[in-house]
Amino acid sequence: MFGFYRLAAATPRVYLADVQANTQEIIRLYNEAADNCAAVVLFPELCITGYTIGDLVFQNALLQNAQLAASSIARATAGKSTIAIVSLPLLYCGKLYNTALIMQNGTIVGAVPKQQLANYREFSEKRCFASGREVTGASIKIDGCTVPFGSKMVFDDNNGFIFGVEICEDLWSVTPPSNELAQNGALVIFNPACCTEYANKAAFRLELIKMQSAKLNAAYVFSSAGAGESTGDAVYAGDAIIAENGRLACRGERFLRRSQLIYADVDVEALGSIRRTDTSFFDPVPTGSAVQSVSIAAVQQSPDWRYAKINPAPLLPDEENSLTECMDIFNIQIAGLAQRFEHTHARSMVIGVSGGLDSTLALLAASECTKLLDLPPDTVKAYTMPGFGTTSHTRSNSEKLCDALGIPVKTIDITPACRQHFADIEHDPAELTNTYENVQARERTQILMDIANKTGGMVIGTGDLSEAALGWCTYNGDHMSMYAVNSSIPKTLIRRMIKHLVELRGGVLAEVLQSILDTPVSPELLPPDKSGAIEQKTEDIIGPYELHDFFIYHFVKLNSAPDKIAAMAAEAWKDVYTPDTVKRTLSIFLKRFFQQQFKRSCVPDGPQASGISLSPRGAWRMPSDASGALWLQQLDQA
Repeated sequence: MFGFYRLAAATPRVYLADVQANTQEIIRLYNEAADNCAAVVLFPELCITGYTIGDLVFQNALLQNAQLAASSIARATAGKSTIAIVSLPLLYCGKLYNTALIMQNGTIVGAVPKQQLANYREFSEKRCFASGREVTGASIKIDGCTVPFGSKMVFDDNNGFIFGVEICEDLWSVTPPSNELAQNGALVIFNPACCTEYANKAAFRLELIKMQSAKLNAAYVFSSAGAGESTGDAVYAGDAIIAENGRLACRGERFLRRSQLIYADVDVEALGSIRRTDTSFFDPVPTGSAVQSVSIAAVQQSPDWRYAKINPAPLLPDEENSLTECMDIFNIQIAGLAQRFEHTHARSMVIGVSGGLDSTLALLAASECTKLLDLPPDTVKAYTMPGFGTTSHTRSNSEKLCDALGIPVKTIDITPACRQHFADIEHDPAELTNTYENVQARERTQILMDIANKTGGMVIGTGDLSEAALGWCTYNGDHMSMYAVNSSIPKTLIRRMIKHLVELRGGVLAEVLQSILDTPVSPELLPPDKSGAIEQKTEDIIGPYELHDFFIYHFVKLNSAPDKIAAMAAEAWKDVYTPDTVKRTLSIFLKRFFQQQFKRSCVPDGPQASGISLSPRGAWRMPSDASGALWLQQLDQA
């Protein structure tokens, strides 16, 4: 479904040298995974015989029965698209190889030998096996069938699912085989392993797997043998891990005395998109022989998202790292502003404060910048500019915020100038149109620009990434500044950052920041209601920012199609928003994203502080007259 595939890792209980018992357990677990719609199920290293069988691996009886068992397991996959990856000692040209077999629909479609043989401390693999590093483009007879055999193979179902295999120690090598497999198209790497345990090794192993998946922009499935392996010199815990582009998708329990299966629904389509857009992933690198592509039958996509982790807020850091990441972003803003301020030999930072989230974060960054540059607080020239929609609540918050930061604040009432302008352009102020709203926004920008000229300063922009994506700004009004410190930070992340600053600062500043957080988002360009409260609430007009930020990530970062974005958002936010709300909000997003590109084509400089930017100078290039009809049509049909 939508490019998601269900990946499974099995850790069967092992019966050392009991090929028949191992085969039965492998087939049982395979059938369970296939019934659960897995695309691939991975089994541990040498699962047919057991890894810790010592010199029994040389016994002809064992080797012959292991190969017969492999044929039996392959036949058990008949009529099923689910792939099984099982491992055994296999003879080829008189040498013994630690080999993973790829099985599907009743046949063995490939055999991949281990390249990096562990031969230190508790391991002595070179005693038994030959390295498969130089074996490429070969073939081997198994059960009367000719099977591709080699260390450089990727398996392609010609429908978007491409994978490769490396074995245990291969991952720990200086240049893991998965590097080259990924550069030749593998979006998923499977690793059958048999890892010993000691203090802290499991944590290191997990980080290594996550990092490899991040480096390769891939999914990484790892299955290590557990119960039943010999504990004469070491213990094997049965570690099953599925990682997706740097994050843990699923991990099983370790030290179980029984077999285990874990699953993760992984967005393989998105992994391919990330590679195409975000990295120099496919730049040529020196390699040896070419990687062979083996065609396999199409594997099924996930029928649902039962085992998926669809992040409802993909532009927010996870809770564990939230404070650190948010402060990093804050420091990037400050550093960018400091560099621009020094380079331009400016004498002041001019900023309009509205009592809203965006201007609050920009003001906080400017305040910290003065400390970094050892400048007095009044280097920041803060102005409140009340207009027709300004409420006493937001104006009071603006003034309290400046006072708490020790920044002088001045007030310039823009209503007389706006009324004069209405008269000049013959606009009836009773008509609350875009003209009525934009006159106010442009008047404020004119004031700030002129003050910057007068004080030898620069205007600090306050607009954020979410507003830029939607074009929710007045062209040549709040759209323009001399340096836009919030330009790559989405609205939901600004909210999160201010929450952390509430926790860190305390006192009067924390109180006013909390009041700002509790205030509805509004441009305050239309008159308040009869009680004097905010009438014009942005999210009532364009939809929730938390949905728009979800859309930004999947549309800009992952290039996902509208029907997929809508379905994923409906799933991620099912306890909050109805599918109709999601679809309606996505329609607004798509229409505005295409229609408002002209505003993004001429935005001021600003630091890329989060993972996404819409800067026209390289981060996002799009013609202002591109049609969004195709995307809207697909959404309508979803």
